[in-house]
Amino acid sequence: MVVEFGLLGTIEARVEGRPANVGHMRQRCVLAALLVDVNRAVPVDALIDRVWGDRAPQRVRETLYGYLSRLRQALKASPEVAISRRPGGYVLEADPLSVDLHLFRDLVVRARGADDTRAAALMRRALGLWRGDPFATVDVPWFSDLRQALERERLSAELDHVDIRLRIGHHGELLPELTVRAGEHPLDERLAGQLMLALYRTGRAADALACYEVVRRRLSRELGTDPGPRLRGLHRQILADDPALSPPEAPPRRPPADSGTPPVPRQLPAPPAYFVGRDAELSVLDKLLAPQTQPRTTMPVSVICGPGGVGKTWLALRWAHSRQQQFPDGQLFADLRGFTPSGEPTDPFMVIRGFLDSLGVAPGRVPAAPDAQAALYRSLLADRQMLLVLDNAHDGEQALPLLPGTPTCTVLITSRDQLTGLTASHQVTHLTVDGFDPTTARELLTGRLGAERVAAEPEAATALVDQCAGLPLALSVVAARITTNPVVTLSDLTEELRESSTRLDALGTGESATDVRTVFASSYRALDPDTARVFRQLVQAPGLDIARPAVRSLTGLPPAGTRRALHRLRAAHLLQEHAPGRFSSHDLLRTYAIEVAGSVDEAEGRTARIRVLDHYLHTAWAADRILHPHRDPVPLSPAAPGSRPEELTTHDQAMAWFTREHPALVAAVRQAARHGHESHAWQLAWALTTFLTRSGRWSDVATVHTTALAAATRLGDAAAQAESHRALSWERTEAGDHDAARRRLTRALSLAQESGQALSEAHTHLALGWLHEHTGDRSAALRHDESAVRLFARLGHRAGLARALNAVAWDHAQQGDHRAAVAHCEQAMTIQEELGDLRGQADTLDTLGYAYLQLGEHAQALACHRRGLELHRALGHRFNEAEALVHLGQVHRALGEAGNARRVLEQALDIYLDIEVHPSRVEQARTLLDTLGDGGADAR
Repeated sequence: MVVEFGLLGTIEARVEGRPANVGHMRQRCVLAALLVDVNRAVPVDALIDRVWGDRAPQRVRETLYGYLSRLRQALKASPEVAISRRPGGYVLEADPLSVDLHLFRDLVVRARGADDTRAAALMRRALGLWRGDPFATVDVPWFSDLRQALERERLSAELDHVDIRLRIGHHGELLPELTVRAGEHPLDERLAGQLMLALYRTGRAADALACYEVVRRRLSRELGTDPGPRLRGLHRQILADDPALSPPEAPPRRPPADSGTPPVPRQLPAPPAYFVGRDAELSVLDKLLAPQTQPRTTMPVSVICGPGGVGKTWLALRWAHSRQQQFPDGQLFADLRGFTPSGEPTDPFMVIRGFLDSLGVAPGRVPAAPDAQAALYRSLLADRQMLLVLDNAHDGEQALPLLPGTPTCTVLITSRDQLTGLTASHQVTHLTVDGFDPTTARELLTGRLGAERVAAEPEAATALVDQCAGLPLALSVVAARITTNPVVTLSDLTEELRESSTRLDALGTGESATDVRTVFASSYRALDPDTARVFRQLVQAPGLDIARPAVRSLTGLPPAGTRRALHRLRAAHLLQEHAPGRFSSHDLLRTYAIEVAGSVDEAEGRTARIRVLDHYLHTAWAADRILHPHRDPVPLSPAAPGSRPEELTTHDQAMAWFTREHPALVAAVRQAARHGHESHAWQLAWALTTFLTRSGRWSDVATVHTTALAAATRLGDAAAQAESHRALSWERTEAGDHDAARRRLTRALSLAQESGQALSEAHTHLALGWLHEHTGDRSAALRHDESAVRLFARLGHRAGLARALNAVAWDHAQQGDHRAAVAHCEQAMTIQEELGDLRGQADTLDTLGYAYLQLGEHAQALACHRRGLELHRALGHRFNEAEALVHLGQVHRALGEAGNARRVLEQALDIYLDIEVHPSRVEQARTLLDTLGDGGADAR
């Protein structure tokens, strides 16, 4: 089975050519930290330092063991790969050449000992392994230092490759590449020498000497030194026209120009001075020119689309300059001004007229009719190898007349529009460009400001990268403000950008082409009125993203209208569909949307906000009823007109919806409270509670119910206040803060009794029993649980009565009266089976299994825990699932089945490490594993 690991780019693993799921970024860092030292032990402390640096979480070793366990699972299908514990630490055993980093080094070593032809092929293969920055997107000191070292290895290999290619006479094709690279490394004398030699060999001796002079002056000015002896020697050889510099085979001389030779247009603007990242995009563009087994029949066309300011033109020019040698008949360039803030898009036939001049057509030969001009233009380009760059196209109709009719030409188009029509009618390579990730954004900032300036204020630099949302234009404006005003520091700008309402002011330049607000405004003004209204309304989405059904409610539009508006916003790159059916925009664009939303009637935003809050509340309420049908429901007001809550019918649908939407729902609670929608705030928190507690998201429980409690207090709703106090007490109990939990429940009990809410009082007694059971006060636990039994029985609340009976059963079991526990469980189970209360049955089976274990009736204990585990898994209650696994492990241990016990306890430990639980839970599972002997806790 072929396994491949990638470190020279994003961290990834592939098994038989298919991506392996090796987890989230931090877990991938663990994998990378082991792969760098493949087959060598890495101490645990070193692993922690590599992966977290000085930002390790509190229980970092437990987290690390969990990651290692999951990596083993992900790679277990590959017997040749293993992660094991050794006396010196952890070792990842694998073939070193299955790791691209070690394969790269191996190929480079082999190339340096081979003949030039073989060496060129080996070096090309080695450098082809690089997919981008090593460990892309990882920002930890150890990885950052290693990344810099590897980049130096890469540059050394690239320069060796250039030397090899110069020796075999490839100086002509190297020249554009060397020109760009020399601009990136202006003080590298070896690179300067390579460029000088390539220039000399292509008949440009004067340019080679000028290049030397530029390098000499820069070395003197910046380093106070002169060029080294090797570069000075090459300079003397060029001055003397030394035959030793002649290429292996002299290139054919270009025929002298005469008046009959058509001009070769070279219209590309200068490439960007500071270009970073975009390796994947450049690779896609390179495929336009990949060798073909058959002659081309269609013209290569690529559309680079993306929002304003994202660097589409920079990407196009960088690629175009690096590939000039492949277009010997020239390059044409036109700014179509499709989204220029001032003026209208350029008429394509005016562009054609300018191209005819550039192609050497005398004015007297230019036809008068635009269609005839276009026909002449296509005729002149027929069979020529030319590159056509059409920048800032407004739409496909503008670009279409400019397309040549020959497969020998290549066309590159940039646009904020997706040019869907053009893509449909032509064989187009579609490339969407997004903002930079934090690592690449920081690299751009460093390139513009200098490493020393960024290193002097690292925290401010990180904040600026975040505040600019990875938008290259914004980062460039920030850099320009600092470089043009030496007294301005990175911290000064960070403070200025901190307030989102004025952030776009800080990114203003006064020039329409580079002012961030103006760039966004030009895209917004191009929208039709209905789509512009949706753009404004979307700022009312409470979370970082929003799903299509929620957009329908927010806008009040029918499905077709919603689809149309979302399509147009995506086409204009004012909205991203970052996952199927889920939409978002970056922070700067959202800031602009808030500005324009504030310029219209406030009622538009308020109505949209109420509709989307109703959407989330009513859908969450219905989903909670599916998850916990025997929970006492809260009454809701009807949803606002235009709000269309989602229809969920099964348990799996409800859990899947909560899993997708819970970040937006947590944000919706805060948004509702912030805007004075108090009932929405506490009811949303109520509807979230079952899902959050079952999935162990206790920090979210604290967040939503702290907000809900304040909202319920402002409403004077005692029952709602008691509900939030109870939820907050559960969270505090799980955190081990029993005193705070007791204060919460004491207040909840007072509220219930003072307002005559007997049902609320019963629930609170049950919660108090649970708390006292945690603290070991078994008498108090039994007293509160029996009070709950009496209240639920008096109210005729059968689901609550069954829960309370199970709680009393557990109290008896803890006091050693296991027969009484079994009897109470049987009463509870009878009620729960009649009601179809699966959650209640799962809890009661857990108690019953425990009682049977203590009575020595192991077969019945095993059956109870297995059935309870099935129910907890079906209900998605991860915390209870882990508890059931622990109890099942205890039964297996009692039966002497160490292997089965170890298996289920390791599953429980994985769940505990994955959700938020008190450390005592993890310690309990580890202790049980330790009692099983070798292969238990030590393996984790």
